[in-house]
Amino acid sequence: MSFIMENYSMILAMMATGVVGGILAGLLGVGGGIVIVPVLYFLYQGMGVSADSAMLVATATSLATIIPTSISSIRSHNAKGNVDFDLLKRWGFFIFLGVMVGSFVVTRVDGQWLSLLFGIIATLSALNMLLGKKDGVFKSLPGNAGQSVMATCIGFFSSMVGIGGGTLTVPTLTFCNYPAHRAVGTAAAVGLIISLPAALTMLIFGQSPVDAPYGTVGLVNLIGVICIIPLTVLFAPVGAGLAHRLDASKLKKVFAVVLIFTGIKMLYQVLG
Repeated sequence: MSFIMENYSMILAMMATGVVGGILAGLLGVGGGIVIVPVLYFLYQGMGVSADSAMLVATATSLATIIPTSISSIRSHNAKGNVDFDLLKRWGFFIFLGVMVGSFVVTRVDGQWLSLLFGIIATLSALNMLLGKKDGVFKSLPGNAGQSVMATCIGFFSSMVGIGGGTLTVPTLTFCNYPAHRAVGTAAAVGLIISLPAALTMLIFGQSPVDAPYGTVGLVNLIGVICIIPLTVLFAPVGAGLAHRLDASKLKKVFAVVLIFTGIKMLYQVLG
């Protein structure tokens, strides 16, 4: 009880992050991790955790929260027929391969490099939301070899920066003239393939930094998991429902502007 009283503002901020992350995961297909990682990153630093340690813990904690969020989102999208299980059969092994390599790298690298990578991915993703063409760049998905490379890269980079896959999967598919709503639903399933093995790897094999926030096991902060998961699970279906009733283009542009500032701020903190 004393911990809650002393850290109520942090707990409320994490709960709010869960609400926003859940809605965005269902509504825009960007994945809750693109919100959760930077919020936890700056929250942990406010608690006196170093920037390097904060990024490591934020990455792993985000992946842990994405597991139930993905399951909730998958159920909602699948009910509307927007999960492509044939694509998942082709991509599953290669996503998993990329995840395992990326998760191992996370347990061995300096958090500064993860912050740099996240800042780059967040900024590029935001620019794509603002400036990306609605029509596909390519007429269709490439052959099996090309798709294998795409899936491996999505698994690798997503696990490295703590995002569920939607941030990379949705634009990758839509670039190849893939239906947008189906891309969002399929990305939710990709998020589960990424988050489950990645979070377990970081939980079991990650070594907690000496200045890790209270409640951290391996690289996963259990306090963050407990505060965020119930709300992301509750609000992911809300976002998925809104995705079929709203034109999300304007909301996506507003979110993209915020994301650009977040990405630039993280890049400045690393390079400045």
